[in-house]
Amino acid sequence: MKIQIVTPVVPNTITGNLTTATRYERILQQLGHDVAVAPTYRGAPFDALIALHARRSFRAIESFASRYPDRPLIVVLTGTDLYRDIRTDAQAQQALELATLLVVLQRMGVAELPEHLHGKTRVIYQSAPTLRAAVARPRASFRVCVVGHLRPEKDPFLTALAARRLPASSRIRVLHAGAALTATMEQRARTENDQNPRYRWLGGLPYARTRRLIASSHLLSITSRMEGSSNVLGEALAQRSPTPVLATQISGLIGTLGEDYPGYFPVGDVRALTILLQQAEGYARLYAALQAHCARAASLVAPERERDAWADLLAELV
Repeated sequence: MKIQIVTPVVPNTITGNLTTATRYERILQQLGHDVAVAPTYRGAPFDALIALHARRSFRAIESFASRYPDRPLIVVLTGTDLYRDIRTDAQAQQALELATLLVVLQRMGVAELPEHLHGKTRVIYQSAPTLRAAVARPRASFRVCVVGHLRPEKDPFLTALAARRLPASSRIRVLHAGAALTATMEQRARTENDQNPRYRWLGGLPYARTRRLIASSHLLSITSRMEGSSNVLGEALAQRSPTPVLATQISGLIGTLGEDYPGYFPVGDVRALTILLQQAEGYARLYAALQAHCARAASLVAPERERDAWADLLAELV
């Protein structure tokens, strides 16, 4: 089939949506399809359209559905779709109805949708290639990385604020990779970098350097207020020795890590995150439990699993 993938973009920035779209392009090409990725749809007679983000891709969704109502239209739902937009935005709600199939990125995403849409919803976990190279973790410090662009949904400075509260004896150092999407966020990152001796802002990094940063860290801290799933979580899991995660207790992360994961803290709770950081650094039993849980979850982000899921979905449509 000739398939177009439509994804929102931020100029000069590699976002999670773009990362996902590029991975989908590669998977679908492996499955023998002719694939194009673009930020908009301009009316070409593709055999199918895959749209990332119900609200932000609505014009493409509406245009394709009106031109080719009998052709497959797949809408992949992001975190802001599931946990915000479909509750209040009429266009996002209409996109759900226009879709032939809906895709959510972890199993708990289905529960966020109206019941009448469950039958056309499929779960496809986001994969990450396994990082097989051995990457050493520092011995003089306990490295905690934060990976994500600086925007409110990510609560990007929560880990830095928690690090400020740690006792002087702690060896924790926080490295933060991610571009500032606004001047305000950039200024705050620079100020935190200057004033917080435990925190270093690295700015946006190339993909390969980001993977090495995650692999060389003792912990990954995910502080998101909402997630459809998380590319960076998959990257932490997809390596010979997964990097354990501390994560906000939101369904977009629980859907991958499981309800009983011992590394959760409430959204925005700097005190709870501070305590978890101390315990992960100081208690070998907790750290081992985090490692074991992450190792068990790693199979969910295997590339062959995602490829097979897309093959099944497209076969179903054909």
